[in-house]
Amino acid sequence: MDYLETIRRFVREQLIPLEPVLLQQGFAAVLPAVRALRQEVKALGLWAPHLPPEYGGMGLPLRDFARVSEALGQSPLGHFTFNCAAPDIGNMEVLLEHGTDAQKEAFLRPLAAGEVRSCFAMTEPEHAGSNPVWMSATAVQVGDEYVINGHKWFTTAADGAAFAIVMAITDPGNSRLHRRASQIIVPTDTPGFSLVRNLSMMGERGEGWLSHGEVRLESCRVPVTNLLGQEGRGFAIAQERLGPGRIHHCMRWIGICERAFDLICRYAVTRELAPGRPLAVQQVIQHWIAESRAEIDAARLLVLDAAEKIDRQGASASRVEISAIKFFVAGVLQRVLDRAIQVHGGLGVTDDTVLAFWWRHERAARIYDGADEVHKDVVARHVLREYGFDTRG
Repeated sequence: MDYLETIRRFVREQLIPLEPVLLQQGFAAVLPAVRALRQEVKALGLWAPHLPPEYGGMGLPLRDFARVSEALGQSPLGHFTFNCAAPDIGNMEVLLEHGTDAQKEAFLRPLAAGEVRSCFAMTEPEHAGSNPVWMSATAVQVGDEYVINGHKWFTTAADGAAFAIVMAITDPGNSRLHRRASQIIVPTDTPGFSLVRNLSMMGERGEGWLSHGEVRLESCRVPVTNLLGQEGRGFAIAQERLGPGRIHHCMRWIGICERAFDLICRYAVTRELAPGRPLAVQQVIQHWIAESRAEIDAARLLVLDAAEKIDRQGASASRVEISAIKFFVAGVLQRVLDRAIQVHGGLGVTDDTVLAFWWRHERAARIYDGADEVHKDVVARHVLREYGFDTRG
């Protein structure tokens, strides 16, 4: 995997130096430089590592892409620069698997080329995100169009996106709750589609790709040909998307952990408590370093094992492994970031390092794509079933 070292060097030499601009001035200020670097990534043949070559990508299997995701995760700009950031990566994968030829030409190709961005609208403020089948957004077929009405939030990257993939109820009378909803492509310039606001997240109102929008759809009309896959298969497609997506997230988190770990060690050996007494002489610092090293390595092996099983068996046959990595790695991420901030003291909560940025943006790791508690239920239910016990009564 010679390309991995090239990617690591690119992140270290090209992206990390841009972070002060991102942290102090925001995404818009760094975007011109990132656009230029995206062209360099294409020239290196490292663009869209998750996509097949016919769409300009590297065609990596999930296990190999997981390694790339870790390398890119060491900078907040990594995945976006290589065109494999969420939610675009998930939308590309869904369009590749379920899109019609016309949908691939109209939506996938410009997304794969990095000419546009996209978003995914599923979660609703009126309903618990941990129960995704409970939603109010509807798509009613009228002639050859769907008329969509709904209220969504946490629609990541809606700010500036060219289109949204919207989850909406198309068959409200279906007794099988998971067969009531469909996924429909909605261009964001469709009359009735509006970005209400970018949500303020822990005091930071994002912009562009680094934002989470509140969206309203009011009598939005799109052709029925914008339906993704079959009607009523919205949740099945979402599950296919979320399996590999959790590998992407978990390995990105491990990349964050590695960067935070490096910052811990560098600061511990250079910051002096008193002349000749660096932080690293403190036993508590040494223990944090040891614990972090062990937890990061264990998390990586767990995720790579899950990725290999998905490559071999598919996401639906790897649900337990996917749930296990989701809550385990999110926990490791939180602990390593917390230790890194604590080691840096007051500096750790400023934006003079990337640590506070990650703390703001990644505390949600234990919530999005299924809260920790939901995934623990999945794993426990599977384990206890082997002992003849059904946790659902």
